[in-house]
Amino acid sequence: MHDLILHHYPASPFAEKVRLMIGHKKLAWKSVHIPMVMPKPDLTALTGGFRKTPVLQIGADIYCDTALMADVLEHRQPLPPLYPEPCKGLARTLAQWADNTLFWAALPYSTQPAGLAQMFANIDPSQARAFGEDRKAMAQNLPRPRPLDAAGAYKSYLRRLSDMLDGRDFLLGEAPSIADFAAYAPLWFTRVQTPALADILRLTPAVLDWMDRMAEIGHGRAEPFSAEEAIEVARRCTPLPIEGEYFQDEHGIALGSAVSIQAESFGQEPTEGELLVASRTHYVLRRTDPRAGLVHVHFPRIGYALKALKA
Repeated sequence: MHDLILHHYPASPFAEKVRLMIGHKKLAWKSVHIPMVMPKPDLTALTGGFRKTPVLQIGADIYCDTALMADVLEHRQPLPPLYPEPCKGLARTLAQWADNTLFWAALPYSTQPAGLAQMFANIDPSQARAFGEDRKAMAQNLPRPRPLDAAGAYKSYLRRLSDMLDGRDFLLGEAPSIADFAAYAPLWFTRVQTPALADILRLTPAVLDWMDRMAEIGHGRAEPFSAEEAIEVARRCTPLPIEGEYFQDEHGIALGSAVSIQAESFGQEPTEGELLVASRTHYVLRRTDPRAGLVHVHFPRIGYALKALKA
């Protein structure tokens, strides 16, 4: 069984979500630090274009989007579960809300000037400007609330989370689920990366106590790894065989077609390749890179657009 390789950077909230899920599963993993902004030539050698953080690599299989990574981790190590019965449907639905609605209240609030000043306090001003331009380009088709509007929504969402924690250690019971990891990530960003703005969390003490419990889970057993080593792993490995998949056609695009897949909103850089899988829940593209060789790139269906490439 190939090692887990996570391509990430320390300040990424979605990377923190995955780091903590790996810790929940008590797994070992290899840590590849990637740039915060484009270009990311080592990462896109593996993904073919997808540039969002993080990316999970297992041999020559490349997994994009943290919702899909959660399924991969659950398959690799079923216990303790991310989707506990009898509330796994609720957990997935709440996690999707957290990854989108909660995230887009927390981030505009946290990246006000006081927050950005802390994030880039020890970084060259030109790098801070590059980060701002990069994120502006990523969000060009996404309406974002203004910081004051985001603050009001963020406070409301924190109160709702606090209500869910009334008499519970975690959002849906006595153990964490995928909902907890998704909801924790944007709050972690406020608390850890922009502490000048973290007083908003003090309005809900139950949420802070829950965050402390989540932080105690830790990140598992991480080992530093280089991007060059990760690319060499992909080049030496053969992608996992496609087993037990079925074709759910929603587009009139046959398996084997040349296609592109891109996020529907934030970070729309496309990945092109041959469509191998279009199952009920995810897509797989086969592509070849001069450095990484033959790889399979995996995407969830939800949140991603599939298009046929013109001949």
